[in-house]
Amino acid sequence: MPEVVKMIIDFYLLFLLSYFLLSFFLSSKRIFKLLLIALFVYLITWGAGKLDLKISYQVLKEVRFWLPLVIIIILTPDIRRNFENVWLSDLKTEGANINTEETKQEIIDAALYLSSQRNGALITIEKYNSLDAFAERAIIMDALVSKELLINIFVPNTPLHDGAVIIRGNHIRCAGAYYFLSETDKQERTMGSRHRAALGVSEISDSLTIVVSEETGNISIVIEGIMIRANDREKLLEYLNMYLK
Repeated sequence: MPEVVKMIIDFYLLFLLSYFLLSFFLSSKRIFKLLLIALFVYLITWGAGKLDLKISYQVLKEVRFWLPLVIIIILTPDIRRNFENVWLSDLKTEGANINTEETKQEIIDAALYLSSQRNGALITIEKYNSLDAFAERAIIMDALVSKELLINIFVPNTPLHDGAVIIRGNHIRCAGAYYFLSETDKQERTMGSRHRAALGVSEISDSLTIVVSEETGNISIVIEGIMIRANDREKLLEYLNMYLK
């Protein structure tokens, strides 16, 4: 093989590896911060060695030796989450799921009723990206969407109340699904876990999520990392029609 071709392949493989590592490590603030700390420890250890600071150098050498293991232990949940996010983004359904007008109305009726009772809810509607990675850990239902079933799922103090419902087409794929919480700084720090979960799943898929606040009864729609207040039937239907057309 010519040397030029080998060099091109080498650079391309190096680019792919660098891109993957940067995407992986920069996707979580906690991972990025710990990597900066590790880099700082390695730099001051090197500096202590150059300045012949024997005691500091010996201590820092021990810290440097154990640091990778400590980082791996601390970041195990984040590393697993990032790998799952990469896997999730590659999963696709065969096409956009078809939601009938009746299904849209059932979802809206349920959201408005839950809002009036201040019952918290998290309802995610799939589009192209499959959410099976979350559904497989939840309670599989595969039942037709209905207002009554959605309301019953989110009755307070029941086993499925705190999780999310995933809707695929005209069926409730599962209930009791749990998402990764968003780490974004764009929203209020006082935001509850339901809203952060809705943002989290919207950041890694093309899904639409309806969130009903348990504290205020407010209804929000979350798409592509953006949260929009939608407390009336017309606005909910407008966004569902735009998203599910």
